[in-house]
Amino acid sequence: MEETPPPLLGSNKPHLEKLTLGVTRILESSPGVTEVTIIEKAPAERHMISSWEQVYHIDLFADVEPSIHPWNNFHMKNNCVLPEDLKNFYLMTNGFHMTWNVKLDEHTIPLGSMAINSISKLTQLNQSSLYSLPNAPTLADLEDDTQEASENQPEKPHFDSRSVIFELDPCNGNGKVCLVYKRGKPALAQDTEIWFLDRALYWHFLTDTFTAYYRLLITHLGLPQWQYAFTSYGISPQAKQWFNMYKPITYNTNLLTEETDSFVNKLDPSKVFKSKNKTLIPKKKGSVQPAGGQKGPAGPPSTSKSSSGSGNPVRK
Repeated sequence: MEETPPPLLGSNKPHLEKLTLGVTRILESSPGVTEVTIIEKAPAERHMISSWEQVYHIDLFADVEPSIHPWNNFHMKNNCVLPEDLKNFYLMTNGFHMTWNVKLDEHTIPLGSMAINSISKLTQLNQSSLYSLPNAPTLADLEDDTQEASENQPEKPHFDSRSVIFELDPCNGNGKVCLVYKRGKPALAQDTEIWFLDRALYWHFLTDTFTAYYRLLITHLGLPQWQYAFTSYGISPQAKQWFNMYKPITYNTNLLTEETDSFVNKLDPSKVFKSKNKTLIPKKKGSVQPAGGQKGPAGPPSTSKSSSGSGNPVRK
């Protein structure tokens, strides 16, 4: 059982300041930002990491005695070596969770969230379920081999035995950031990459190493859906509004300036009321303009003068 320590507000300890690369001070000085919170976690023990690399424990029937059901306390071999940077991260802190809110009017809105699963929650994406129907589809059935590697994109992960995939961050339900072993088991540390799996089960490459991904996580401030900035369709218009309000500390600045007019409604009064001005001005000129000021034959002005005289007796 993991004990959750009380959260810390802001950067109360020097090692947390180093862990967050000083981003807490940037957030606390941003307008409207409140309750910058870091959940401090104890370092993982080395035996926990060694145990994860060798064996992954599954309690399939946790409420059944082992003597009753032979599948209980089933152990599945992970047979995966953690990358050195991720291993050092867990030896410093067994997971990471930082959140911050925004105060609008009198309402406090949870906005930013940065998370890395603990070593015990670094679980593998299952290919199938023990309780599935015999002909039920699995993740492996969703393989799309037409989307293979290109010049600018490495080979995408596979849901079958060709890849081994572990969940690093559930992304608040917006997808999953995954640690991917590209060569299957036995999985070596040098064969790892960090990928983003969106809700439509499409893969998007993020970084080659965990260190590079952690920097992306911190510099994007944990803004909602920030991982979609690395997809072909980009972040949603709502998320883009937050991006423009709290600009990420990222090298990819064109994410904020590209097509900014596509979701902003602009009102140009000269264009909106242009048609009304055209119709109103001729009517006023035709009704009040004297006959002598009009060009044309003498017949029509005399007619308008007589008609206007009956309606306006004071005009000469």
